Amino acid sequence: DNSPEFIPKCRTCRRQAREQSGEADHHEGLSSDEELTPAEVDEFQKSKDNVLEDSRKIFEDVHADFCDIRKILLKFQEWKEKFPDSYCDAYISFCLPKLLNPLIRVQLISWNPLEQNFTELEEMPWFRAIEEFSDAVNVSES
Repeated sequence: DNSPEFIPKCRTCRRQAREQSGEADHHEGLSSDEELTPAEVDEFQKSKDNVLEDSRKIFEDVHADFCDIRKILLKFQEWKEKFPDSYCDAYISFCLPKLLNPLIRVQLISWNPLEQNFTELEEMPWFRAIEEFSDAVNVSES
């Protein structure tokens, strides 16, 4: 039952149960329904660690020239400088986001902007490589 009069009754019951059990760490306005148990926190951490470990293995059998964004972009820059007509005909500016997407996503798996000491996107190596490539493209076009 999600009627308006049901919700305050539930809160009142939970508050009374906390008072009787002596729980002092509850903060008003926070829902106890959303709090994780220590077992759930441990399970989440194990799952997160497994995902991070698996993500490190994704590109381990790939040649270094094809899993480093900076090296990939350098190859495209060379292509643009040596064969500008075919580079333009291939619509590379439309292809690059799809090509770089998996590489960037792997690097963002552990990124959490809600942590206190998170790295800004603009400071990440892949972002700087794309920025440098974009600047080089703009310079060569002018």
